[in-house]
Amino acid sequence: MRPSAMSPSGMRKDGFNPSSFPPFKIADIRAAIPKHCWEKSVARSLGYVVWDLFVCLVLGRAAMLYLSGWMSVLWPVYWFAQGTMFWALFVLGHDCGHGSFSDHPGLNNVVGHLLHTIILVPYHGWRLSHKTHHNNHGHVENDESWVPLTEEVYNSLETSTRFLRFVLPFPIFAFPLYLWKRSPGKEGSHFNPYSKLFTKKDRMDVTISTLCWFSMAALLIYLCSTWGTPTVLKLYGIPYLIFVMWLDTVTYLHHHGHDEKLPWYRGKEWSYLRGGLTTVDRDYGMFNSIHHDIGTHVIHHLFPQIPHYHLVEATRASKAVMGKYYREPTKCVGPIPYHLIKPLVSSLRQDHFVSNKGDIVFYQSDPRFRKS
Repeated sequence: MRPSAMSPSGMRKDGFNPSSFPPFKIADIRAAIPKHCWEKSVARSLGYVVWDLFVCLVLGRAAMLYLSGWMSVLWPVYWFAQGTMFWALFVLGHDCGHGSFSDHPGLNNVVGHLLHTIILVPYHGWRLSHKTHHNNHGHVENDESWVPLTEEVYNSLETSTRFLRFVLPFPIFAFPLYLWKRSPGKEGSHFNPYSKLFTKKDRMDVTISTLCWFSMAALLIYLCSTWGTPTVLKLYGIPYLIFVMWLDTVTYLHHHGHDEKLPWYRGKEWSYLRGGLTTVDRDYGMFNSIHHDIGTHVIHHLFPQIPHYHLVEATRASKAVMGKYYREPTKCVGPIPYHLIKPLVSSLRQDHFVSNKGDIVFYQSDPRFRKS
């Protein structure tokens, strides 16, 4: 049985259609945001960098000194804490890529390279593809982050590829593979300056970032030869995988619905505003503050120039304008966001592909896959 190509309705139980054209303009949202939310502070941004790097160093040093003998049972605590801090470094480097870290491009690039190279992310390669994501958010073909598979591409995938993409825990470790070869149906690599991801003027920037990445990889190989591979895996390798888990889980949940399906657009139906509203703010409990308010994603989508430390206030100020177009599911009860497991599992079981045709489409399910 072939999956249906018909697009299901995104109508909510209360009668609201999330794909209906919003009765406000992006200028209305901008006007509701206090002016100081656009201001960038070099001192404050660098303060986050110094603090996060300090915490990473303290955690690593403490693990080397104390996690032996009976204290070895605490390695999982270290892995989760350090992996979480790696994710915090990524968020700051992400701000550098957007220019929301400071008004100084040179400083942004230096700090961005430092932070992203530490966690094996090619700074300019990822920065440029992420810019493509923001410029085309919500567009079926042109978006870059967790872009939906069309039915044609989905049907062309091998069963093993579908399994890796839709069965936990494999999807939440997809980021390194995405950096190397992008998503199914798209060509290019974040490491190749001649990739279709980039223009001719980007090639030198991408080359520099790729060289930085390989320098970090070489350092890790050297440390394996001097400290031993098991030690490097415990101090760096497993925390790196925790960071990847955070990154993939957070970005996936931002771009998939909770109790409703989110629309995706093509052609004349797409606009920067409509595409930017196809995202969800999430409550990550205590990790929102550790990760520098990662849950406030809607306003970041529309206005990536706003520093992360102003996003909460900017979001609160703009909720009244967005009304039902602002999506924020169930709040977290307690510090650990266990409530996110259910929507993650549910979405991976249901959101498989979108129709090959149509300017407004919603995710559809492959009954064959769900039964397999």
